[in-house]
Amino acid sequence: MCASTSPAGSSLVESPMTKKRTMASVEDQMIVLMDGVDLGSETLQQAMTDELRNLLNEDRPLTVYCGYDPTATDLHLGHIPTMVKLRQFQDFGHQVVFLIGSFTAQVGDPTGRQSTRPMLGESDVEEFSKTYINQAFIVLDESRTKVLYNHEWLAPLQFAEVIKLASEFSVGHFLQHSTFRDRIQKGDSIRISEFMYAILQAYDALHMNTDVQIGGTDQIFNIVDVGRTLQASRGQKPQVALTLPILVGTDGKEKMSKSIGNTISLTDEPLDMFGKLMSLPDEALDLYARLVTNLHPTEVDNLLLDIKKGNITPIEAKKHVASSVVSLIHGANEASEANEYFEETFQNRKDPIAEAPLYLLTEDVRLVHVIMDSMNLSGGEVRRLVAQGAIKINNETATDINQLLAEGDFLRVGKHKFLNIAAKL
Repeated sequence: MCASTSPAGSSLVESPMTKKRTMASVEDQMIVLMDGVDLGSETLQQAMTDELRNLLNEDRPLTVYCGYDPTATDLHLGHIPTMVKLRQFQDFGHQVVFLIGSFTAQVGDPTGRQSTRPMLGESDVEEFSKTYINQAFIVLDESRTKVLYNHEWLAPLQFAEVIKLASEFSVGHFLQHSTFRDRIQKGDSIRISEFMYAILQAYDALHMNTDVQIGGTDQIFNIVDVGRTLQASRGQKPQVALTLPILVGTDGKEKMSKSIGNTISLTDEPLDMFGKLMSLPDEALDLYARLVTNLHPTEVDNLLLDIKKGNITPIEAKKHVASSVVSLIHGANEASEANEYFEETFQNRKDPIAEAPLYLLTEDVRLVHVIMDSMNLSGGEVRRLVAQGAIKINNETATDINQLLAEGDFLRVGKHKFLNIAAKL
């Protein structure tokens, strides 16, 4: 229907059918927001794609959330794919809720665990929460992020309401979850509290009544099978579930994990972060480009196509992705400097000795003290690096953390950290 003409002196009245969108086109948003999403099955993937498209057709800011149980003091790249996805929603004008699992962290997510996860105390959760929020704002726009804590509505729940929630699910329902099924088959114990974790997470969704929930693929059961089920049973429109693959570590095989030692920390220096990214196997390039950079999906597709056609070498493509990751975390200038340093030192084989920082020896000239003092590492981390053969003194592999250093020594820690040792004061 076309806009009609009013009597003289009146303005044109726009028909609802021709009303202009206030937000980006649905297809432009879908290309970015569905990129990297993996829901485990074609049926569920198509269903969530259709539901998201329907929501975007409403031409309004959606409310999107992701929950984070604060269980560590520092984050690594494996923690941020969901934050990158949240930022993509923010950039399209949607409202983001960063939910701190201040209550659920005390219960412990059993997903992927071969044994019961230890419960955290309130003080630990409070300390870890501050770290999560501060580091999350490396990726998210703080001014457009609402931070909530789920203890605010979970802690006051009456026991009768908890029983009512639990009654909506059967034990058989939970034993569909591979984590529980595997442990039952092995004869390992499962605590009732571990079943409750997924129910409490589902209650988060019910309480906030948001449009979309983001999570990892290891959360499909909790978000879809439990969360959407609870919402539907309470007469609420189930939220769209978007899950992302788990980021592999620097070995390109295992999930990024501090216990495995294959992490890239958000607190890593730009040069060190860039170097670790360059050590990734080529097969991990696609995953990193889509999950932990600001590259548009079309740019990633073209980059991978150029590799396949031989228009660009894998190492050049990897440098582009590494620069994008470092830029996201540290900034464009730092990324440029890290790229230049890598090219000069490793590609062009420029000797790093001349540019290595100077360390002036004090009374304690032991290797472990010098590294702890100059690189902010713990004694345990130094011991681990020595055991891995990752520390060299004058190109000789160090074997003793208490080895004494002297003026003129050149220290290499890992691939990207160097020190020139100067005379003791």
